[in-house]
Amino acid sequence: MSVDRTTHPRPAFSRRTRLFAAAAALPLLIGALGACGYGSEKDDTGDKTVPAAGGKKVGGLDTVKVGYFANLTHATALVGLRNGGEIQKELGGTKIQPFVFNAGPSEIEALNGGSIDIGWIGPSPSINGYVKSHGKNLKIISGSASGGVKLVVNPKKIKTLDDVKGKKIATPQLGNTQDVAFLNWIAEKGWKVDAQSGKGDVSVVRTDNKVTPDAYKSGSIDGAWVPEPTASKLVAEGGKVLLDESTLWPEKKFVITNVIVRQDFLKKHPDVVEAVLRGSVKTNAYIKANPDAAKADANAALKAETGKALPAEVIDPAWKSIQVTDDPLASTLNTEADHAVKAGLLEKPNLKGIYDLTLLNKVLKAEGKPTVSAAGLGAQ
Repeated sequence: MSVDRTTHPRPAFSRRTRLFAAAAALPLLIGALGACGYGSEKDDTGDKTVPAAGGKKVGGLDTVKVGYFANLTHATALVGLRNGGEIQKELGGTKIQPFVFNAGPSEIEALNGGSIDIGWIGPSPSINGYVKSHGKNLKIISGSASGGVKLVVNPKKIKTLDDVKGKKIATPQLGNTQDVAFLNWIAEKGWKVDAQSGKGDVSVVRTDNKVTPDAYKSGSIDGAWVPEPTASKLVAEGGKVLLDESTLWPEKKFVITNVIVRQDFLKKHPDVVEAVLRGSVKTNAYIKANPDAAKADANAALKAETGKALPAEVIDPAWKSIQVTDDPLASTLNTEADHAVKAGLLEKPNLKGIYDLTLLNKVLKAEGKPTVSAAGLGAQ
C-alpha cells in the first residue's frame, strides 16, 4: 500500500509550483489514482490565482478552488482554466484558484478537506472517495474525457497479444484506473496474476508514468498499459501500440476523466458550479471545433505547469486519441468498478447517488445539446 505524505495542495499557475507527491492509501481500492500521474515539480511562488475575467462575481463568491492534473486527459481544465479560457469567462469577477495534482487520492483528500471545491479526476479515485465517505463528500457532475489509454510494447519482444504472456508490463500504480483495466484484460485472456504482487502469467510492474519511458529504454519493462502522453512517449522511443483500450468498450468510449464537486459547495454555490459547467461545455465545444488551436493551448498550459512543452511527435498522436466529452459515460464507470471488484481490489460498492447531473443537463439544454444519463446512479 502506498502512503500519502502530502497533506496540502499547492496552487497552480505559479512559476514553480510543486505537484503533489504519491498517492494516499485508501481502504477499498488500494492506491487508486486518477487518469495518470504525469507532470514535474515546480516551486510555490508567484500569482496563485487566474486573473478574474471581470464583471460581477458569481453568487458574490470571491474565489473558486479548482483541482486537476497537468495531463492531456485533463484537456478541458488545461484549456478552459487558462487566462481567457471559457471557464474563466463564465466565472466573471470570481477568481479561479487552480491546484495541480499528480495523484487522485491526494486530490480527493484535498476535496474532502475543503482545500479545493471542484476537480477534474479519474474514475477510480472518484469511486473510492465516494464509497469511503459513505456517499457524503463528493458528486460527479460531468464528464470530461474518454480514451487515451494504450498498450505499448517492445516490437522486438512482443509481436502479438498472446506474446504478452510471460512479459513485464508496466501500469501507473497498484489499483489505479489503468492497472484495473490491464488486470481485467489479463483475466479475460484466461491468464492468472496476483493483483497485489503483480506476479503470475504476466509480470505487472507498477511504475510511475514519469519514469516509465526510461524503464522502457533500459529494458526493465517490455511494455506498458498507460494513458497519454506516456503512451506516445513510448512510441517515440521505438515502442509499438499493440492495443488501444477504446477498442474494448462499446462505441469505443469509456470514462478517463470526470468532474467532481464537494457536496456542501454544490449546495451552497450551485450558481458557481453551473458557471464552471457552462465553461466546461463551451471549452469542449471549442476543443472539438478547433483541435489544433486547442492542442496548442493545452501544450502551453503543460509548459506553464511542468516547465516543458511536449514535442510534436508526442503531443500530436496523443491529442488525437483523447475525446473530450460532456457525457460522464456513467455505465462505463460502473463497469470499471466491477472490474476492480473482480480483481479483488474493491469490495462491491453501492454507487447509487454518485452522480448529480442536474446542472449539467440544464446547461446542455440551454446550449441546445442533448442531455446525458447517470445510468441509474443519479442523485438520491
